[in-house]
Amino acid sequence: MKEWYERSFGDDYMVVYRHRNWERAIEEVRLMMRWLELPQGSSLLDVGCGMGRHAVALAEMGYRVSGVDLSEPLLEEAREHDVNGHVRWEHGDMRTLPYPDSSFDATLNLFTSFGYFSEQDNRRVLHEQRRVLRSGGSFVIDFLNADEVSRKLAPLSEHVDEQTGWMIREQRRIENGSVCKTITIVTNSGEERHYEECVKLYGLDWFEEALADVGMRITRIAGSYNGANYNGSESKRLIISGRAD
Repeated sequence: MKEWYERSFGDDYMVVYRHRNWERAIEEVRLMMRWLELPQGSSLLDVGCGMGRHAVALAEMGYRVSGVDLSEPLLEEAREHDVNGHVRWEHGDMRTLPYPDSSFDATLNLFTSFGYFSEQDNRRVLHEQRRVLRSGGSFVIDFLNADEVSRKLAPLSEHVDEQTGWMIREQRRIENGSVCKTITIVTNSGEERHYEECVKLYGLDWFEEALADVGMRITRIAGSYNGANYNGSESKRLIISGRAD
């Protein structure tokens, strides 16, 4: 049987998460780039690029961008939005990135595209990001704030997708150190489709240890895209940036 991340990131995913719009992604990237101070022209790798919202925005800002993802449907969507062909899209697994050593000036792992795997494999993802980074290169990991998610988890939400008329139900729970979601889609014909998502609830302490272990040094921690200070109990995001040793 396929793992959840091999099933969930397909055509239905683009309906469930239609609200993650492109305009918001552009604004998020602009805010982040202001305080990251990465020079234009830098070669960036968007790890887990999905539909390409952030990668396309970065390319339009003057960066040389590559995007890698395991989902062919999401990559196809990304290619369609990359009307100028500025991004180099690659099909690949973030645990074994399809690039030579020291290929990029910076790696970006955005919008909680992390924590999908076993402990060993999640650490492997960090190792791979370090491997493809040049010495002294920058990294950004934009993750959920585990404490805030645990305290404010909404067990159930439902909405109707305006374009398809589908009913989408999301049931959330904390299980075995992960935040998990069961997604049920009910189509107009009454067909039901079910998907699972699970992301490890890693906190700052875990990232500090795991990043140091692979030779990545944290230089800044923010709690939002505008660079606001991280507050463990209140911040919406845990955004970590730093350098490769």
